[in-house]
Amino acid sequence: MTQKQQTQQKERIVEFELSAMKVRQLNQQPIIESTVSMSEDGKWLIHKTVITDIKPISYYEKVLGNNRKEE
Repeated sequence: MTQKQQTQQKERIVEFELSAMKVRQLNQQPIIESTVSMSEDGKWLIHKTVITDIKPISYYEKVLGNNRKEE
């Protein structure tokens, strides 16, 4: 493969559509936010990651209910 062909292959954009099921799965995943900053004195790098997971209360009630039955 020539250099030109390799470049063209890397630049090729692949378009595809996600199925409705895949979109639902992606929407159920946690939201991950990551920030990097420097401390005020400039001595430390601060990497902060926040994971936000949204679940209905009924989910937690069921999980806690099952956990209590095992005890």
